[in-house]
Formats: sequence, structure tokens, C-alpha cells
Amino acid sequence: MAPSLQPAPESDVTQLLKGASAGDPKAAVELVPLVYEDLRTLAARRLASERQGNTLQPTALVHEAWLRFSGPDERAWQGRLHFFAAAAEAAAQH
Repeated sequence: MAPSLQPAPESDVTQLLKGASAGDPKAAVELVPLVYEDLRTLAARRLASERQGNTLQPTALVHEAWLRFSGPDERAWQGRLHFFAAAAEAAAQH
């Protein structure tokens, strides 16, 4: 049976964000596959409004944004909305 491509329940993402904020490395590892496609979609929308000839791809933008907001500075994510707002802001700074 193929894995479901349904988005992760909001409560799962929120709980993992709280765990990652508390320093749980396992939570951070589990979070990435749950939010990755949503982040790629956000990046693709952002790049669609860029000038012609832009060579940055959504995957590269997701990786760059992830590095920016998952660095050594501690984050206290207030939930899924806060997380994606930070991701959008990081993407806008590319």
C-alpha cells in the first residue's frame, strides 16, 4: 500500500514544533517530512512572482529557508501558523 499524501494533522505538526522548540532532536527529524511539501508549495508560489530568468528552484529555497530558521538560535514555535509565517518570511529574504 502506498503512503498517504494527505497533509499531516495540524495537531501532529504543532506537537512536533513544541518538541523541537524544547530541544527534542527526534521531534525536529520527524517534523521535516510532515511539512516539506507544504514548504515547497510556499516556495513555488513565492518564486512564481519573481522576475524571468530566476534560477532559484523551490527545493533550494526551502533548504535555504530551513537553514535560516532552524539555526542555533532557539525558536519557541507557537504552532503551525507561526512556523509557516517564519518560513514565508525566511523565503522572502532570499
